[in-house]
Amino acid sequence: MKEYLLMFGDTVFGFIALFVLVKALGKTQISSLTPFDFISAVILGELVGNALFEKESGIPEIAFLVALWGILLYITEITTQKYKGSRALLEGRPSIVIHKGLLMFDVLKQNRLDINELQHLLRSKDVFSVEEVEYAVLEVDGTISVLKKPDYQTPTNSDLNVSPTPVKIGRTIISDGEVVWDNLKEAKLTKTWLEEELHRQNVQSVEDVFYAEWQENQQKLFVTLYHNQQKKE
Repeated sequence: MKEYLLMFGDTVFGFIALFVLVKALGKTQISSLTPFDFISAVILGELVGNALFEKESGIPEIAFLVALWGILLYITEITTQKYKGSRALLEGRPSIVIHKGLLMFDVLKQNRLDINELQHLLRSKDVFSVEEVEYAVLEVDGTISVLKKPDYQTPTNSDLNVSPTPVKIGRTIISDGEVVWDNLKEAKLTKTWLEEELHRQNVQSVEDVFYAEWQENQQKLFVTLYHNQQKKE
């Protein structure tokens, strides 16, 4: 029983320590995963895992490993920020796989990317034909950025001589049955207005609402109830 309690304590501490480490290092460790970030995550998980299951190791050892690895990653991040020459080595460089509509076979080969994988990446960008692409860049995190040929680009308001309308972000007003008061205040709405609007959409209580969003462009409240029951204007 004592061993299980020790393992429980070590696991909880390791979880908290890793969570704090990711928060301290920033979102880049979990969003754009470069090859170096992937290696870092694997090694850190291995270190903590070994520390958890070795009887001689405990919370002090886990704390030391997490702190040491965090310091090394922090030094690496500072190095890439201050010394541009180190970025290519530690983070990699983007590669142009399609240049002026032509497939760059040598670049694809260098990045171990075959044509089927390239087509998969293009489809993820809503491109279903290589012919549509003017430039395609393989990013360091394995994603692809695409610039279509002019004939295949979506026309903008300026192309159509249409006057643009102001873009306004939707605000979450209710989440999981609770009012997000800060967003309600920023939208210059009141509790009374919210209650009246919910009643107008036949919603009896805030607790019945799974998600509600104030769509400022359309001046309406989008409401979704629990159990996939939806109320619209």
